[in-house]
Formats: sequence, structure tokens, C-alpha cells
Amino acid sequence: MNKILKNSLLAVCLLSIGTGCKKYLDVNPDMRTEINSVEKLGQLLVTAYPDRNYFTFAEVASDNAEDKTGGFSTHVNEPFPTLYNWNVVVGTGNGTPSEYWNACYRAIAAANQALEAIRENNFGAAANQYKGEALVARAYAEFMLVTFFSPAYEIGGANAGLGVPYPLTPETVTRPVYERGTVASTYAQIEKDLEEGLPLLVGSKYQVPHYHFTEQAAHAFAARFYLFKGDWLKVIAHANAIYTDGNFKANIRQYTGSLYNLTFAEHPVEYTKAEKSWNLLLANTYSVFQRTSGATRARYSFGETVRSFYSVVTVFGASFRNRVGTNGGAPNYTTNKFNEYFYITNTQSNTGLPYIMAPILTADEALLNRAEAFIQREDYTSAIKDLNDFASTRIVNYNVNTHGLTVDKAKAYFNLTDAKQAMIEALLQTKRVAFMQEGIRWMDILRYKLPVKHNFLATDGTETFKTLEANDPRRAFQIPQDAIAAGITPNPR
Repeated sequence: MNKILKNSLLAVCLLSIGTGCKKYLDVNPDMRTEINSVEKLGQLLVTAYPDRNYFTFAEVASDNAEDKTGGFSTHVNEPFPTLYNWNVVVGTGNGTPSEYWNACYRAIAAANQALEAIRENNFGAAANQYKGEALVARAYAEFMLVTFFSPAYEIGGANAGLGVPYPLTPETVTRPVYERGTVASTYAQIEKDLEEGLPLLVGSKYQVPHYHFTEQAAHAFAARFYLFKGDWLKVIAHANAIYTDGNFKANIRQYTGSLYNLTFAEHPVEYTKAEKSWNLLLANTYSVFQRTSGATRARYSFGETVRSFYSVVTVFGASFRNRVGTNGGAPNYTTNKFNEYFYITNTQSNTGLPYIMAPILTADEALLNRAEAFIQREDYTSAIKDLNDFASTRIVNYNVNTHGLTVDKAKAYFNLTDAKQAMIEALLQTKRVAFMQEGIRWMDILRYKLPVKHNFLATDGTETFKTLEANDPRRAFQIPQDAIAAGITPNPR
């Protein structure tokens, strides 16, 4: 069945956007495998999630990366230098924006095929959860695309900038033409899919729930979506719906609890286990991020300056516990979060592909998204409770009298007089430290229009700087060259 479904999906690769799909574009779309049972529907939807991640390009473009040293020339492999300079990455290699674009559209193709099968067959109520999963999975992939490849959503603005193509049905011709629409129209369709799909997930059951859009995961995604949209009450409502007992504190990552005594090798395994309550949605993604050829040894990545921030005494009055390690010694640092699984494709030669379990929606993020919504509504009491609950799982020997956050404490720490601004700064610091190497920081940079400064070290030690300003069009990654060649409008440069 896996082979059948794989061939079916390859036949519906869309937009002529990836070299991996090119050779399938001449296949008659009507030759797709027929999805004529609920069982096949469920198997198809396993592929409705991006099988690549955004960690490399989101982290390297952000202020979570630095030039480690001008003499560190043996690890300047692409795409790191180009990403660090905010230039257009050519090609679809691992860790590139184009690779992620293609992965998202493959996922959307699977979701669309599932939805068409549901329309054409009388599956009855048994297909409801799969319809909900397909709609929410399509909305998620489109949201991530519009986040990375379009101008940032402006709360209360016209959002007339270029959106991303939003196909709603499987391809019926080999080379369809897609329009990008606007950011506003893309957001409107995302919201439509989300609002239609989420109620269908109530009571959904999966063999391994955290690899699917369960009701919990869909609420976490909705909280993120409405955070970008600035609908604070909906952020709070969706975050509240994740746990019926409201107990986030027991369900987020337990750095001072169950994760505390683990060895360095054990930590990433536990951190990314599907049964852990903090992992609301995991994606099995092909990635060299943890390898020597990836982020840990790259010249433009997590170095000494970023490590200092990672270990900073936070606004709470203490550092967050982390499991920072090295690959080949300093300054080649890793947060030791991701567990690599090596999938052997040839047993005789022992060759294969590296995959990592990528936490793409977590209870930790949902809690902090709710805290941000409370801050925006100036409900500082509720925001502080959420932030203190979070800090209590990160600060060793946490004591609310010593480490508890207050508005005055935030004002003093950031040398600010405005309460809301100080609380936002407290939240952004908490998120940057907590989600280091997970790509979340780039999303906050976009939402708050934060400038990004990168240093550049010459071999003689001379240091210069470049800044990516809030209005720089390069904050939207360029769409793939194959997509541009197929007639899709590129991002301005």
C-alpha cells in the first residue's frame, strides 16, 4: 500500500516546483490510485505533512546565528553563507527554503486528493476525522508557506502583498497555472479551512496521535494562526481548549523534572518522543541539521555570542536550564534537542538517509502564545501566571518569591517605563531562549518587525555588521526558481 500511495502522490506533484516532481509531470493525472476506502484515506493522509523542516533557513536568517570566526573556512557549505547574507538560495538542497516550499506543496497535494476522494465516495461519518485532518493539514502547510514566502501579516492592515498559491483540488492538467493572490486572501482561506476542519477532529483517534492533527494539535495551530492575525480572544480560547483541565504546567517540557537526569544521548530521544505530552504535532523530516554538514559545524550558526544569550540570566532572575553541547568542540554548539533516525535504504552498503523528529507544534509554544494574548489585552495577572508556570519548569530550584515575574521586575530588567512593552520584551526573551534552533524566533522577528544584525569576521579579526531592517523585502524568502519558470510571480528584490 505504501508504494501505491507514493506513486499516487508523485502523480499529483503540483506547480512544477521541484526537481523531484519534474519527471512525474507528464503522467496523466487521471491515472492516480483510487482512494476507495477509509483505510486508504487514512494511509494517504500520513503524507499530508511537510517531510522537510524550516529550522536551517529560519535560524540562520535570524539573530540566533553568527559568524563564528573568519578562519573557520572549512565549514562554509551552502546554504549557510547565502542564508546568513539574506540572499537568494539557488537550488533545493537540504535546509533550503525551496526544499521546504516543495515539501509543503506535496503535503497539500495529498490533502487535496483525500478531500476529493471524500467528495466522490460515500464514506459516511467514518471519514469525518480524515476530512478534518485534510482541511487542517492543508491550512497548516499554507500558513507556513505564507509566513516564510510572503510579506508578514499586518494586524489591521490591507495585507495586499503577494500571498501564496492555494490549490483546492488535485491537478487535472500536467502544467496548471496558479495565481498567488494576496496575503489577505491566503489568510482568509486558511481560516476557512481551519474553522471547517477543526470541529471534525473532535473525538478523532489515531494509532500514533502526535503524528496527526488531533483536536489538541489543531487548537495549538489555531492559537498560532490567530496570534499572527491579532485575534487575542481566539488565541486564548484555542489555547484553553488544548487541555480540558487547564493544566499546562504539567504538560510542557519538564527541564527541571523528567528531563533533568537524562544523559546527553538520552535527552533528544525523550524530548522528541511521540508519547510526550508536550509534543502536540511531530513531523518525520529528512534533515542533516544535527550533522557536521549541518548547523552544528557551520561557520554561520550557533556560536559563542548566541550561546551567551541562551544561558543569560533571564527576566525571572535566573538562567533557563538547557542541554547545550558541542560537535567537535567550541564554538560548534547544539541545543541537543533533535533525535536523528538513520533510515537505511541499502543494507549491503549501509547507506541511507538521516531523519529527525521535528516538534512543529508544542504545548510550550501554545502556553506562551496565550501569555502573549493576555499581555496584548493588558491582562498582566493572567500573563504572569502563564510565564511563571513556564519558568518553573526551566529554572532549577524555582521559587516564586525569588523568580516570580512582576510587571515592575520586567520594567527594571529591560529599563522600560511602559508596562506592556516591558512584558512583551519578557515574553520575547522567554521564547527566544526556550525555542532556540526551532525556527520560532524568525516568526517573532516577522511579527514584531525586529531588525536582525549579523556580524562578519575577517581573517585578521576585523568585524563588520549588516542589518536586515523591518521593511526589507528579503524578509520574505524567494520562491523556487522552478516555480518562477512555471509562471508564478517571484517576490520583489
